Amino acid sequence: MLLEPTADGLWCEAGGFHVDPWRPVPLAVVTHAHADHATPGCGRYLASERTLDVMRVRFSKDLEGSPMDWGTPTDLGRCRVSLHPAGHVLGSAQIRIECDDDVLCVTGDYKREDDPTAEPFEVVPCDTLLTESTFGLPIYRWPDPSTVFDKMNAWWRENAAAGRTTVFLSYAFGKAQRILAGLDASIGPIGVHGSLVGPNSVYTRAGIRLPDVLRADADSAAMLAGGGAIVCPPSATGTPWIRRFNGPEGARMGFVSGWMQVRGRRRWRAVDRGFILSDHADWDGLISTVRASGASRVGVTHGSSEVLARYLREKLELETFVVPTRYVGESPPTSASPNDASTGEGVEDPREDPGEDSREDKGGAA
Repeated sequence: MLLEPTADGLWCEAGGFHVDPWRPVPLAVVTHAHADHATPGCGRYLASERTLDVMRVRFSKDLEGSPMDWGTPTDLGRCRVSLHPAGHVLGSAQIRIECDDDVLCVTGDYKREDDPTAEPFEVVPCDTLLTESTFGLPIYRWPDPSTVFDKMNAWWRENAAAGRTTVFLSYAFGKAQRILAGLDASIGPIGVHGSLVGPNSVYTRAGIRLPDVLRADADSAAMLAGGGAIVCPPSATGTPWIRRFNGPEGARMGFVSGWMQVRGRRRWRAVDRGFILSDHADWDGLISTVRASGASRVGVTHGSSEVLARYLREKLELETFVVPTRYVGESPPTSASPNDASTGEGVEDPREDPGEDSREDKGGAA
C-alpha cells in the first residue's frame, strides 16, 4: 500500500513522507492550511504556494517549506508526487502519488462548486482514491451559491433598515473570505474579526478581490453598529467583544455552513438565521468525483465514512475501506472558549477549523 495509517497520520514508506500528519514529522506533504490537515512544528513542508503563505501567517513566518507548482511532479524516494487544485479554499490541493505504476490520489477537503476565492477543482484519474466524506449523506445537496448570497445580502439589508447589526458566523480561513467576496458592500460597512486579518492579506496578495473592510474593534464599533455586517468565528458569540457592536435594535446572528441544511442545527446553535454554504462537496459532488476519477478502490475519511463507503461498495461495486482519522470534518463549535475570542478581537480562534471530535474511525490503509 502506498499510504499506511500510523500514530502520526498517513505515512508513505516508498516516498519517506507523511500526508497531512497529526503530529510534527520530518517531512509533511500538506493538502491545505486548516488545522485538521496542517500541523505546526514539522521539519519541512511541501504544499502549494498559497497554502504555505497561509501557514506562515497562522503558524510562523519562519516555517520551512517548499512550494509545489500545480501539476508539476516532484520525486520523493521512489514516488512522483504532484498537487492538483481541490477547490476547498485558496491553495487547497489534492495529492497525486505515483509509484511502481500505481497511482493514488488524496483529495483532502474539496468542493465542486465554482468559487472566485479558490482554484477550481481538477479531476485526478487514479487507481485508488482517498476521499473526504464530511457531508457524506444523501440529505446534503447544496443550493446554488448565488441564491444563498442573495438571501444573505437581503437579510443584511433588512437588518440595517431596522437598526440591527448583522453578524455572519464562519470559519476564519476560507469560508470567511468566500463570504466577504459575496457580500454587497453598498449596503453598509463590513467589519472582520482579528483572526481574519492574516488570511485576508494572503487572499489579496493572490489577486482575490475582497471588499474594503474594517477591523472590528473599539475604534470601528460606532461605524459598524446598526447598519454594518461583521464576519467572525463562532467562538466570538456571547463575548464582550461582539456585544460592543449592537445597534439600536441589537444584533442578529447568522451561521453560514453546510450543516444549516438540517433545520434542527439552527435551533441547536440558537442563531437567528442559517445559510447553506459549504466549502465541502455535497453528496452528489462526492459521488461524481469518485466516478470521474476512474478509481477501482476508494478509501473514505472525515465524516460519514461508513455510509459513503457502503454506498460505493453496494451501488458502484467498488472496493472500499475507511481510513482512520482524528477528525470528522466540518464540525462547528457549540460555544465560545475562554482561549479564543472571549478575550479580544485579535486572538486566533483555535476552533475555526474542523476537528472538534477526536474519535478515530477504524479502517484499512490506502
